[in-house]
Amino acid sequence: VPLVESGGGKVQAGGSLRLSCEISRAMHSIQTMGWYRAAPGKQRELVASITDTGRTDYLDKVKGRFTISRDNAKNTVNLQMNSLKPEDTGVYCCEVTGMSGCRRGDYWGQGTQVTVSS
Repeated sequence: VPLVESGGGKVQAGGSLRLSCEISRAMHSIQTMGWYRAAPGKQRELVASITDTGRTDYLDKVKGRFTISRDNAKNTVNLQMNSLKPEDTGVYCCEVTGMSGCRRGDYWGQGTQVTVSS
């Protein structure tokens, strides 16, 4: 399994969670890493992304609250989420564009649930 997420859970509005996505050591030549979220009745959204050069990008509605980062030593990409709102509720999935062995593609984790109560 190339990607494994952790860190989801339930939190009250205003609280914080930190998501982590462990990237298999079999992956290489990674170009971009991102966190998406999906919720019933809503379109899937790219919440935050980071490139191999460290450039980050955020969904407007999470700017100033969420921070994406990469830990090269632990081979993880993380999403720190502060000041959470009920509308942040959803399944958060890690996505990495790169190579696993000899196969280039977009790789996804299984997702982790985030629930924010009002």
